[in-house]
Amino acid sequence: MSTDVDDPRIVEFDVRTDEMLVNMGPQHPSTHGVLRLVLRTDGEIVSEVTPHIGYLHRCAEKIGENLTPRQWIPYTDRMDYLAGMNMNLGWSLTVEKLLNYELPEKARHLRVIIAELNRIASHFVGMGAYGLDLGTFSPFLYAFREREKILDLFEDACGARLTYSYITPGGATDDLPAGWLKKCETFLDQLLAVIDECHTLLTTNEIFIRRTVNVGVLSPEMAINYGCTGPVLRGSGVDHDLRRDGEERYTEMYDGYAFEVICETDGHYPSDHDYPPVPESAVLGDCWHRFYVRMLEVIQAMDLIRQAMDRYSTAEGDYGVPIKLFEKLPKGEVYLETECPRGQMGFYLVSDGTSIPWRTRARSSCFSNLSVTEELCRGVLLADVPAVVGSLDIVMGEIDR
Repeated sequence: MSTDVDDPRIVEFDVRTDEMLVNMGPQHPSTHGVLRLVLRTDGEIVSEVTPHIGYLHRCAEKIGENLTPRQWIPYTDRMDYLAGMNMNLGWSLTVEKLLNYELPEKARHLRVIIAELNRIASHFVGMGAYGLDLGTFSPFLYAFREREKILDLFEDACGARLTYSYITPGGATDDLPAGWLKKCETFLDQLLAVIDECHTLLTTNEIFIRRTVNVGVLSPEMAINYGCTGPVLRGSGVDHDLRRDGEERYTEMYDGYAFEVICETDGHYPSDHDYPPVPESAVLGDCWHRFYVRMLEVIQAMDLIRQAMDRYSTAEGDYGVPIKLFEKLPKGEVYLETECPRGQMGFYLVSDGTSIPWRTRARSSCFSNLSVTEELCRGVLLADVPAVVGSLDIVMGEIDR
């Protein structure tokens, strides 16, 4: 064929791109639940991301205004269903604050053991699912293998593996069974080697680094302005953890425990263990940092559990007696926040003096973390959207409630 520009068979094309709206979800494996993201794209470049929520709405807060505090515990399980124990804990502490209830010493340490175990299980799911988001399947299998061992421990303690209703206002539904602490110690002893394997599979993986470093950079100022909390906030270098910085009724749970907040504020992460360094090309607040904070929080949680088991073994008192099912609440209002695996979870309760709350509300950490999605995804490639959303580690049950 002739290449002469004057050849009449040659047609000139005006090549232009046009913006297009693309639906990602609500049924999509990388949206971590029934979340719909409407992407405005120009070719492969994303210019705008609009999250649409509400596909999992269950009226949990309104139901809480028709049940007693103990009856509402199972509904808290179903908010962040990957961290049901932490949800139980937040609501129980809120009710106990209204009742001015003092928890037995043994029950306090029991709660630390259970809450930190659930933190590990939740972070492992986040790690495995993030690998899936970025195209690798093996870390998911490693993560769920270890999570199953934690669920075995939970099943021994309360008979459930997902929605527990174990921690309840007044303490817990039962004490830890005989031999449980030994099983837990055995699990922790073998977990360090597994974490090294996970670092090999993901943290130091060249493909993983290229997919997460300098992607979705969240500045400390933006994280604070959007109300981000948890690993999302600490991954941006903001040193804030409610286990240390929260109100006294919650922080007293950790009184006497030695731990540092996992946050890179001076070029290193606090840890007694030798783990992969931050890649030289990484920028504070990117997807890699948010992932790495969670991995190091697993080590932190393991250390807290060991301390709690030592204290639990020698503590006086019992595991706490749950309040009566229809116990009357004093008039007043209370609000309390706890440090859950995904950040700051708050419960608000207003009582008119009956056994059923007049008003019940929950403050979701994932809701605030999700709100920053548009800022983080502006100007990224389409393939980077799952990397950004996955790094936020959202659970839609907590957002929609």
